[in-house]
Amino acid sequence: MSDGLTLNDLVVPLRALRQLVADFGRLTAPTVQVSTIWPDRLELSFHGDLSDFEAWREALAITPDAVTYRTQSAGRTRVLLASGEYAGAAVKLVAYADLHAPAPVRVSA
Repeated sequence: MSDGLTLNDLVVPLRALRQLVADFGRLTAPTVQVSTIWPDRLELSFHGDLSDFEAWREALAITPDAVTYRTQSAGRTRVLLASGEYAGAAVKLVAYADLHAPAPVRVSA
């Protein structure tokens, strides 16, 4: 089933992606999503390393207080979310990382 959009209707996030490559090509490559559901949005996601999310957040000048933290998978996965704008596109950053259980504390007798 088609929603009637053409590839030309996705020009805003695709142009932003092209500009990101030109401006920040040295940064770790994210998983990139462009969707007909949100035709003006570019989503960049990172899996396993929150430092990649932080590098992109800083590059896109998204303030730290704009980051939302939550967990999923019964508290086993950290999720960071942030949004901003770049080259006319809404940009959504998402990071997923395992939430490791803290090491057990040994009590000396």
